[in-house]
Amino acid sequence: MTLFERVFGGNDAVYGLTEAAIDNAIAQYGEGQAVSFPDTAYSLPCYYAVTGVKVNTLGELKAALGVVKTLMTRNNRLNDAFMSGVATALCAEFLEVLKYLNGATPYEQPCYGHISDAFVRNLGVPLVTGDIPGVAVILGSAPSADEAVELVKAYQSQGILVTLIGGVIDQLQEKGYKTGDAVRVVPLGMDVTAVIHVVSIALRAALIFGNVTPGDAANLMKYTMERIPAFVNAFKPLDDVIVACGAGAIALGFPVVTNETENIYRVPKSLIVQEDVSKFNATSLEARDIKIKITKIDIPVSFASAFEGEVIRRGDMQVEVDGSRVDCFELVSTKEPAEIEDHKIIVDGPELDEIPVGSKISLSYIVEVAGKAMQPDFESVMERKFHSYINCVEGVMHTGQRDMIRIRISKACYEAGFRFKHIGEVLYAKIKSEFEAVVDKCQVKIVVDAEKNKDLRAYANEVFAKRDDRLRSMTDESVPVYYTCTLCQAFSPSHVCIVTPERLGLCGAVSWLDAKATNELDPQGPCQIVPKTRCIDENLGRYEDVDEAVNKYSHGALEHVTLYSLFQDPMTSCGCFECICGVEPVSMGVVITCREHAGMTPLGMTFSEMASMTGGGVQTPGFMGHGKQFISSKKFLKAEGGLGRIVWMPKELKDMVRERLDAAAKDLYDVDNFTDMIADETVCTEDPEQLLNYLSEVGHPVLSMEPFDM
Repeated sequence: MTLFERVFGGNDAVYGLTEAAIDNAIAQYGEGQAVSFPDTAYSLPCYYAVTGVKVNTLGELKAALGVVKTLMTRNNRLNDAFMSGVATALCAEFLEVLKYLNGATPYEQPCYGHISDAFVRNLGVPLVTGDIPGVAVILGSAPSADEAVELVKAYQSQGILVTLIGGVIDQLQEKGYKTGDAVRVVPLGMDVTAVIHVVSIALRAALIFGNVTPGDAANLMKYTMERIPAFVNAFKPLDDVIVACGAGAIALGFPVVTNETENIYRVPKSLIVQEDVSKFNATSLEARDIKIKITKIDIPVSFASAFEGEVIRRGDMQVEVDGSRVDCFELVSTKEPAEIEDHKIIVDGPELDEIPVGSKISLSYIVEVAGKAMQPDFESVMERKFHSYINCVEGVMHTGQRDMIRIRISKACYEAGFRFKHIGEVLYAKIKSEFEAVVDKCQVKIVVDAEKNKDLRAYANEVFAKRDDRLRSMTDESVPVYYTCTLCQAFSPSHVCIVTPERLGLCGAVSWLDAKATNELDPQGPCQIVPKTRCIDENLGRYEDVDEAVNKYSHGALEHVTLYSLFQDPMTSCGCFECICGVEPVSMGVVITCREHAGMTPLGMTFSEMASMTGGGVQTPGFMGHGKQFISSKKFLKAEGGLGRIVWMPKELKDMVRERLDAAAKDLYDVDNFTDMIADETVCTEDPEQLLNYLSEVGHPVLSMEPFDM
């Protein structure tokens, strides 16, 4: 049997199953029954991406199956096989969405099934920074459970997002291997059709970040091939359905590596036979041209971004550092070169193996750095990195910053040999590798002594207070330059952030100081200097210099950008923004929602639905992606009246920005407790009249503002 015949046979089998399943569903529920995956603005994301048509009912799903049939040509040409693979994938999506009919929840732990839009957006930053260098799709059962664990562990240690379908899930369960989105090992489902959920991630990335027009199949596949670093590992035996799914993966640019040898015809860089499963990892990375950034760190456990979300439960905890109960802090301090010894790590106090299990301890670490190009402004930039550095250690959990840190070290990590000195090794290695342009020498002092940390914490807080005073005095007017950030152009080729002291990057991860440090470290990198000598309109935040910069760095896609307006040439969005705001026409205010809030807003749209209207580097007047901190900036919506326009936010977001937002509103409008005047989901969700009534009751400032000039 030829490879073409296997693809066509698998496609025919899945099509027949899909047709029968849709007919049965219509017989039970009727053609008007709503059909959609949950937590997505794209209904059936794969079908919508390929055809540009949203499917909303079973009747429309039946019609869509007819469209899929047109892809199933049978002329034995290579393109026919690829299109039959795409048709198989779309049929798989139809079969999967039927599982969600009538509000059903078909997947239980450890399997996820459909992945939400929010999850896809969360992948944006780590994918473009290389913290997630690739996406592995592992299908079937490995020759043994040990080999399954070895393969997954190899990818995980490289930071690769691992998705699982079929028997490999049971094999990891058998070995007690931890899975879940927190450790970036995501079991999707046992049926082969569950593979569509990772395909859906790739296609939504094209829509969200790439501004690919739904229905533009050619550019869709070009985008996934060039910008989504995914690949498939398929264990033998491969039935014809899996072979057909593999053809669909190859059509999207995702190479398939398999240990199957029978009736498989090798296609260089696309369909690769590797009989030795222990070489799947190396073969896959080579096929997808994925380069792994290696930082040699002398610690006894793995270090990778895949462990950043790992949660250490109390019962699994060896010790805990808790800044809310005892004196703890983390600090970077600039020194003269003669004052420090490079790679010196000092532990002042008992080591981890001298402390009773389950203890809450006082601990601090001061990273002392020296270098000719080092600037005190970079200290806080480095400190913000500590959260990520320490979380990348397998078996260590870090939250908070400054003197409110919390660290848990797991029993398994301790038993593997991890000690406090290894925290120093991690901080030293990462500071020296990421800040090599400004740091010539680095030493780490770790203090495990409650009395000493009491005095040291007081000293650290004096340092933090001085920094805060300086940062508070920094405004857009007080600095000589702004910076670009084009980091996300790996996914959004025309998107450019302009980063100012009062407007950080919309992902929330790049402040003006971060951008300044990035430019110092890599003068040819993503953060380029933007002069601000030619102001056109101060209220709008319009500069000739900014227009020239965005035109240059968007490769001509943009001509004008304002910094403070929602309507006149607002800044573009890549898709990984923390928040999005949109105009609410009844109150003439602005509704803000965030990625963490899945519920409805008074605009009648969820975050995903609002976000689907912008992103991919396009300007959408009236809607704008932005960072959380920008909400409390006095420059937020300055051209439209300022932050007094904010009329609704999720309660969680309100609580997060309350202190700074109240302070800014007091200065601007002489209003106390402004955040309490902003409605949230406890007041209303999608009724504009209910929202307006609440605003009237509390005397919200928006009611005295002029209507938007739209």
